[in-house]
Amino acid sequence: MNQEAEKKTLTLKTLTKSSVWDVQENDIFRMLEGAEKDNEVRDNLRHFTDIIRSAFMIEEISDDSPIVKTKYEKQGYKVAQVKIDEEKKVLWAIKKRPIVRVTDLTYENIRHISASKLIEVLDRNFGGGWDSLSQSIKDIIESGFDISTTTLPKDRLHKKGGMYEKKVDDGFEVLEVAKGTWVEAIFAKAKPEQEKPRMKMALMNEDDEGENDDDSEVEIEDNYNKPDEDDIEVDGPNDDEITEDNYSTMMDLGSEDPDEEAANLSEYSED
Repeated sequence: MNQEAEKKTLTLKTLTKSSVWDVQENDIFRMLEGAEKDNEVRDNLRHFTDIIRSAFMIEEISDDSPIVKTKYEKQGYKVAQVKIDEEKKVLWAIKKRPIVRVTDLTYENIRHISASKLIEVLDRNFGGGWDSLSQSIKDIIESGFDISTTTLPKDRLHKKGGMYEKKVDDGFEVLEVAKGTWVEAIFAKAKPEQEKPRMKMALMNEDDEGENDDDSEVEIEDNYNKPDEDDIEVDGPNDDEITEDNYSTMMDLGSEDPDEEAANLSEYSED
């Protein structure tokens, strides 16, 4: 499913702080309009508004004059009425939050920008190169992009067949940061979307069902209550079970012939 199809299927109820970065101002107003008669949305409007605010700036306009509306529109806002309840409507001005600094990057929006956009953001903030970024910012960037760097003299950076050429041919965007007579090259490429674990499990279950479609039944031995071999007592009887009546029986070690037993005892005594 492409992004346009995903945006059409998104509603306020399915919107998250990640997917909200995929939609634009007009999409937000469309979702709000589509949910006007939904009591659940009206009762939890603050919750849905918080999700929208994570990616959009929202201004409630008290003066609905054309002059004020035009002022917001010139600043890049979209302006429209939003129905709060059956009797109340407000005028909202909405604008997508810009991503212009590395501090604007979050785990929610990092996968919703391109590698070229990331390079643009890094270019505005760089001075000391990749290592000048905080570890928290690096972690956010690397959660959505493959990053690699190299620092070489200016005349060697673009050497034919070198790392620079190979990375560009492999689809990486590159930012060059001058460091005197040397240049640090930062390469960035968006990571592929990984299949969700739940989807993987569903596919595995489907495969298992296909393999067991035949009529044969597999008998599974139930050993749950069966003791382990190491726990089975193979030596003598339990002392608590020995009584006066069965003592001689339990201590009987050999033949039942009394003459033979007497002969054995005499042999021991001679030794």
